[in-house]
Amino acid sequence: MVKHVQIRRAYEAPDAGDGFRVFVDRLWPRGLSKEDFKFDLWCKDLAPSPALRTWFGHKVEHWEGFQENYQQELRTPEQRKLMREVAEQADGATITLVYGAKDTQHNHALILADEMNRVLKTKPRKS
Repeated sequence: MVKHVQIRRAYEAPDAGDGFRVFVDRLWPRGLSKEDFKFDLWCKDLAPSPALRTWFGHKVEHWEGFQENYQQELRTPEQRKLMREVAEQADGATITLVYGAKDTQHNHALILADEMNRVLKTKPRKS
């Protein structure tokens, strides 16, 4: 069983406590080379749909609607199955969702981590 799901920006150096690092954006993070960016799995399918990502546009005024719509996307049987498959690949380790957004308070990884902690019945790590 996974210990917990946490998040980290792609531009931050990996930490020893990251465990299984899952990149959860559809697009490669700007300015990072494939040699420098470390992750164990790129799971584009857990990222928001292209239409939702475009609509949100990282505008804080869209945050509430984005949260609701992204949660709906994540609550399908297919997405829950994918979350469990990621947990199986983590093999009991902490899962760190890695994202490229600049805003650490308004990004899809926050929502995804909460949803995965709920689905996998883990306890979110206190920051």
